[in-house]
Amino acid sequence: MIKVKDIHKIYGKGSTAVRALKAINMQVERSEFVAIMGRSGSGKSTLLHLLGLLDKPTSGGIYIDSVDVLKLSEGERARFRLEKLGYIFQEYSLLGELTVVENVYLPALPLSWPWRNSYKKRAVEMLEIVGLEERLKHYPNELSGGEQQRVAIARALINRPSILFADEPTANLDATSAEVVLQLFRRLNKDLGQTIVMVTHEPEDEKYVDRIIWLKDGLVEKENVFCDVKAMSARGLGHDS
Repeated sequence: MIKVKDIHKIYGKGSTAVRALKAINMQVERSEFVAIMGRSGSGKSTLLHLLGLLDKPTSGGIYIDSVDVLKLSEGERARFRLEKLGYIFQEYSLLGELTVVENVYLPALPLSWPWRNSYKKRAVEMLEIVGLEERLKHYPNELSGGEQQRVAIARALINRPSILFADEPTANLDATSAEVVLQLFRRLNKDLGQTIVMVTHEPEDEKYVDRIIWLKDGLVEKENVFCDVKAMSARGLGHDS
């Protein structure tokens, strides 16, 4: 699903240049739940932003569903992100003037898919999945932090993304809310075959994922594998391209 070949990312030029990533090679299989871990400054978020097409590498290649995404035009990249990728960040970025259900279906409005006219129904279904069906008409300031993050997850799922990217999604949550969010991720992954790539710094999060890619100083230091994802993919789980 995702193939990364010899990715480098350099910020700045000359003597002030910072090599954030150095010759990264990796792969993410369909229906896999991968964590990217490492110390602060190791390049975790930089890598996630490149995989999610939110930034471009200095050199190297990124292929998603066999598409060479670095060759896409800006318009094509924007469309690809909208149709194929979902994002969850530390900040929930909900619009305070919109209700929960309105926040969730907002990303569906630019699309012209066959189900475009049923986006409100789709939003309700996503909120049911994350356990917030009773909060449809509430506003963000009426929700707890954990509930707001679950709204953000429902919003990220509205366009049926092939891949869900999460950058420190529990960093601003208490331990109980964080566990609820991670259990939700695992359920989405196991029950719906949702591919998830998550940056985290919490060692206890490893119990939820299939594999950990450890970064150190912009390099892949090691990997920990907890299940046979290729065998799972071969059984036909996951999203259709």
